[in-house]
Amino acid sequence: MKKIHLIAEIGINHNGDINLAKKLIDEASLAGFDSVKFQKRNIDKVYTKEFLDGARESPWGKTQRDQKNGLEFNKDQYLEIDEYCKKKNINWFSSAWDIDSLKFLDQFNLRYHKIASAMIVDEDFLNEVAKRGKHTFISTGMSTIDHIRNSVEIFKKNKCSFELMHCVSTYPMEVEHANLSTISALKAMFDCNVGYSGHETGLGVSYAASMMGISSLERHITLDRSMYGSDQASSIEINGMRQLVKIIRTMEKSIGKPSIGKILDEEKPIAKKLREHIKDHKVDYI
Repeated sequence: MKKIHLIAEIGINHNGDINLAKKLIDEASLAGFDSVKFQKRNIDKVYTKEFLDGARESPWGKTQRDQKNGLEFNKDQYLEIDEYCKKKNINWFSSAWDIDSLKFLDQFNLRYHKIASAMIVDEDFLNEVAKRGKHTFISTGMSTIDHIRNSVEIFKKNKCSFELMHCVSTYPMEVEHANLSTISALKAMFDCNVGYSGHETGLGVSYAASMMGISSLERHITLDRSMYGSDQASSIEINGMRQLVKIIRTMEKSIGKPSIGKILDEEKPIAKKLREHIKDHKVDYI
């Protein structure tokens, strides 16, 4: 079984606090995740002025603009994240939500890109990402077959490596909405690797997905699910992070390869001992 790429989605759960982001990086690295992921937006491109001027109470002020600005890191903070992840020997990347943010991320020469489910319908954006030639994870939440097919065609046209990620865009997701059989269907339909991006509570659905041949698994992470933020409730805490990685790596090892009719060397002395009493039984296979 090929090793699953495990992604710890910090997203905006850092709440604009670089020290909190570092603590989340620490815990993801200690747990054994392969990558951490953030989100980057130019809020004036992603949201309308009317929306940003709207009222919203938050730790940063009284408007939507105050809240959205409070959740964004600037260049210096991302430089700090870049250096910190190198120090912790963990990869980092980010899902851009607009072309300006994509260009902003170019300066870090990231190994991967991520298409958020919301962005799969933006052809101009998809082409911009694909032209960069970096392996890209494409989430499929809120998407029709045509949306997914179009994104696949764009990445193939640009000869850009990609994988789809089955995703349900509810926060948190109800277990009965997971429909993990979609993973096999996407593989068969588009002849590509397929991962899983989960927004459920708990770990059971992620374990089930890991047994369906996924290439990647993404879960939101947090230090405390009661913290401020729309993604906190669908995130996993420190113990969950460690358990998730440990169990999935154990499951990967346990799959092995077909061994019908093969007696392990470790089994041979046990077979000899336990079958000694069987009349006329030859142990020449030992």
